[in-house]
Amino acid sequence: MTISGNTVVDPASKQTLIFSYGTLKRGFANHTLMQDLISHNDAVFIGNYVTDLHLPLVRGPHGVPFLLNLPGTGGHRVRGELYSVSDSGLQRLDVLEGITLGHYERLPITVCTEICDAGDGGRRMAVDAEAYYAHRSFAEDMWRRSGQVGFESYSQEVAKGYVRRDLRPKDRSFREQITLFCSSN
Repeated sequence: MTISGNTVVDPASKQTLIFSYGTLKRGFANHTLMQDLISHNDAVFIGNYVTDLHLPLVRGPHGVPFLLNLPGTGGHRVRGELYSVSDSGLQRLDVLEGITLGHYERLPITVCTEICDAGDGGRRMAVDAEAYYAHRSFAEDMWRRSGQVGFESYSQEVAKGYVRRDLRPKDRSFREQITLFCSSN
């Protein structure tokens, strides 16, 4: 198995490296999906990583975390987890993240190992992966709505305001709730 770009090449199947920064991480609400993917050999936990660039990580409606593809606007080197995911696992993640509904978009990201290896001269190993960013149609509005203040990590403290999907109001789509959230004060 070798790493080439953002894909782990295995003769048996194509794998994509996915950087998870929010509810898919261990100990959070949607990690059960990752556990299911792992148990069916559709995902493998690689380790703890951090974004190469400083990016804003904010909370949207219902405390949902959004990584904003707005490098250079502030933010932090965001901490998260790296997984190698099969094509079928990727399809399930895309559904959860609302790719076709305009909630998130899966785009390239460069991440580095969180801990420097002394044998590597103290350098972090950079890896090209993909992440689920807030959809570009509302990313700037979400950044303004957050007061241009983000988080370094989606922690248990930050997650306290998270409302599970099944407990959210059903009278509007999540995309409509995002629009209302971004337009409110």
